[in-house]
Amino acid sequence: MTPRGDLPPVPQIDSVPCTVFQRTLERVGQRWSGAVLFAAVAGARRFGEYRRAVAGISDRMLALRLKELERDGFIEREVIPSTPVQILYRPTPAGAELMAALQPLADWGQRHAPALAEREQQ
Repeated sequence: MTPRGDLPPVPQIDSVPCTVFQRTLERVGQRWSGAVLFAAVAGARRFGEYRRAVAGISDRMLALRLKELERDGFIEREVIPSTPVQILYRPTPAGAELMAALQPLADWGQRHAPALAEREQQ
């Protein structure tokens, strides 16, 4: 790391903080993952609620993303033995914390949405 006056040192690309940061961005940046997590913190619990909350996602892709987010510790799955069996999904504390950490990014996106949309059209 190289000192830059009053600024904190810049971590090296292969340092642990950088690799963890990159892995986190890749996980939540994967198509549909952020939207599914957002639906979870917004209150979706059942598969159909997630499907309605995440416009355009297929059932197959939703099932895959829920499974991956569960594997990564962001979503927890609860099976309720009833007739028919109910399966509920909710954010874990880590998933809720991650979404809270990403809220400033969402806010930034809202503020810059017109400029971003304009650039996409070019």
